[in-house]
Amino acid sequence: MFNPRARIERVPLAPGRDAWVVDDALADPEALRQRAIAGRAHFAAAPFNAYPGLEWRLGEEVDGPLSEFFARHLRGPLGGRRTLSLYSRLSIATLQPHELRPLQRLCHRDRLGTGPGELVAACTLYLFHDEALGGTSFYAPKRPLAEIEERFRHWNTLSSEAFTAEIGAEPAYLAQGNAWFERLGVVPARFNRAVFYDGSGFHSSHITEPARLSADPARGRLTLNGFFVCRRAAQ
Repeated sequence: MFNPRARIERVPLAPGRDAWVVDDALADPEALRQRAIAGRAHFAAAPFNAYPGLEWRLGEEVDGPLSEFFARHLRGPLGGRRTLSLYSRLSIATLQPHELRPLQRLCHRDRLGTGPGELVAACTLYLFHDEALGGTSFYAPKRPLAEIEERFRHWNTLSSEAFTAEIGAEPAYLAQGNAWFERLGVVPARFNRAVFYDGSGFHSSHITEPARLSADPARGRLTLNGFFVCRRAAQ
């Protein structure tokens, strides 16, 4: 499934923080794309997480090859030494700005219940041809993390209207940073490109043209997303 001759490049974001870009990631990306198109009825909203759209979990047929590729090429560079668990899904971002919940208008971190000595890594693989649908952007907090987390808990209780009034910005996907977050960089989308990163760092889908989003996997922002909980390598 994954291309053994994929091109892997480190992208520095900040001291001690990198993303890893994999071009030509799948040996046959069109096969997975066509699987998503044929199975469009399987996509459904997942209101229990922050993803602004539809999801479909394929299971072991994708998890197995993804786990093997991650362990062979990316786990070590991201600071892991053993994969404890893996979750992957096909995703389609669909929400328009006025439909976003307050926390969906910000960047986020992947939690997954990691414990001491563990880390969470993540990846996004772009399965769409329209690069204007957007890649992935990375952020650093401008305030202490404890303060940021307290504000997140507060913002999560607000209506969209109250959140808009509090932060002074109309509903939109985060793209340029704000008073709370500094944008470190953007990995642009490209068909069959994957970006792997430390999921504990703040990041977001970099969607600047939401009018182009569609629930149709043939036209929309179709991605394969993976999340890995790993033992942290000894320093």
